[in-house]
Amino acid sequence: MKKDVEIGIFGGTGIYDSGLLENAEELEIDTPYGKPSDTITVGIFKGRKIAFLPRHGKKHTIPPHMINFKANIWAFKELGITRIIAPSAVGSLKEELAPGHFALPTQFLDFTKSREGSFSEEGKVIHISVADPFCPELQSSILKVTDNKILEFIKIAPMFVLKVHDFQQEQNQSSIELQEQTSSE
Repeated sequence: MKKDVEIGIFGGTGIYDSGLLENAEELEIDTPYGKPSDTITVGIFKGRKIAFLPRHGKKHTIPPHMINFKANIWAFKELGITRIIAPSAVGSLKEELAPGHFALPTQFLDFTKSREGSFSEEGKVIHISVADPFCPELQSSILKVTDNKILEFIKIAPMFVLKVHDFQQEQNQSSIELQEQTSSE
């Protein structure tokens, strides 16, 4: 398999088919972690080779906690991808961030516990810093595009990753609000 794809896009809820790729072809890729969420569409967008994978599957049948993120990422790596764009539809703890706003995360805190958090396996130690988890070049490109558009846009936004039923517990919501206040001081 040629490793010549530049950018990978994980589609989220509501984004099942990019519909933007020319000369598109569907690829099935097997990985050491099983199958990815669906076939991967590879094609050309504005002169660049792009791969698109709907992380919930094309028919939106895979719930968030069942997404095989290891297989998805491994498949993108097999295509040569070094940059991933992964839009998500999420909620907010701030009333001023209403539906329709666009937030570009700069940092994240992952409070999920039900999925494996690493590619490291027994006997293999891998150290990767997450001090700056998002690609500054991609963020810069996104900022340039959004500066030219009329969008409700938040440039700096920490992202808290939770299981929905955990977030609904009032004590966790209060804890996150306190962490958010502390981090912005």
